[in-house]
Amino acid sequence: PSGAQQPSSFATDTMSMPQVMSRVARAGLATNALARAASKAAHHAKPSFGFAASRSVARPTRAMASSAATAEKVAEAPKPIYLKDYTAPDYRFAKVVLDFELGEEVTVVGNTISVEPTFAAGGDPRPLFLNGDPTVELAGVEVDGTALDASAYVLTKKGLTITAPPAAPFELKITTKIKPQENTELEGLYKSSGNFCTQCEAEGFRRITFYQDRPDVMSEFTTRITADKAKYPVLLSNGNLVDSGDLDGGKHFTVWEDPFPKPAYLFALVAGDLGMIEDKFTTKSGREVALRIYVEEHNLDKADWAMVSLIKSMKWDEDVFGLEYDLDLF
Repeated sequence: PSGAQQPSSFATDTMSMPQVMSRVARAGLATNALARAASKAAHHAKPSFGFAASRSVARPTRAMASSAATAEKVAEAPKPIYLKDYTAPDYRFAKVVLDFELGEEVTVVGNTISVEPTFAAGGDPRPLFLNGDPTVELAGVEVDGTALDASAYVLTKKGLTITAPPAAPFELKITTKIKPQENTELEGLYKSSGNFCTQCEAEGFRRITFYQDRPDVMSEFTTRITADKAKYPVLLSNGNLVDSGDLDGGKHFTVWEDPFPKPAYLFALVAGDLGMIEDKFTTKSGREVALRIYVEEHNLDKADWAMVSLIKSMKWDEDVFGLEYDLDLF
C-alpha cells in the first residue's frame, strides 16, 4: 500500500548493497528449505481431502514446477557461436524446388534438394544434419525416389539427421506439414490479417521444412504455390514468375524461379487478397523491368510514394554503384 513502511528485514535505505544481497540470498535459502520441508511432510502425511492439506501440498509443487521451468530455460538459452569453431558444410545444396499446398488447417510443403557432397569422392558417407523445429511435422523422406526407413534417419526437436546418405550427388525429398495459422512466433510461414506471410531471417526457414538453415549454404530456388483462388488471388515468391494457371476445385498456382543462389533466410512467400500498382523501369543497358507493389486494398492510395522511391533507388544504384537490377520483375 502507498506509504506503507518496508519490513525491517529489507530496510535497504540503511544497508549496503552486499548486506542486501546477503539477506536476499538467505531469504531464498529459507524459502527453499521451507519448500523441501513441506514436500517431505506432504509425502509422509496421511491422505486428506481438507483445505489445509491441499494448501500444504500446492506450495512446494508450484516451487518445484518453477524451478524445473527455470532449469529448462537455462538449458535452452542461446549459446555463443565463435568463428574459430566454424567448419564448412559437408554437403552443398545446388538447387531447391519447393512445393507449397496452402491450406486452412494444414499446409503441406514438398522440399526437393539436389545434394552434392563437398568432401573427396570415395570417402565414407557423412551424416547430413538438417535444422528443424518441433512445430514441423515430418511426413516423408526420400533419397533418389526411394522412401527411407525410419532407421535411416534420426529426428529430434532440433532437426533431422540422415545417418548415411550417398557419398555421390543425390536428390533428397522431404515432405512436411505445418500450421501457419497457429504460428504466433512470426518466424517461418504464418498468417497475418488473413494473408500467408514469411519471416525467415535469421533462422525462420527451419520452421517451414528441414534444411541446412545456415548462411553459407547458397542455393537456386524454384517455388510452386497452390492455394484457393478466391481467398488468395495473389501468390508471390522470390525471382521471376515463370508459370501460373487455374486448377480444379477453385484453386490456382504460380511458379517462381530465382536463378541466383541465396541462403534460406532470404526466402519469401506471400499469399493473400491484395491490391497492386504497376510501373516499369528501363535499366542502363536498355532492359525493361516490370515493377509491382502489392498492399492491402485500403492502403493502395499510399503505394504511389513507394513506387516513386523504388524507381529512384534503382536509378541511384546504377549511378553510384553501377549495379543494374538483374531480374525481369520486381
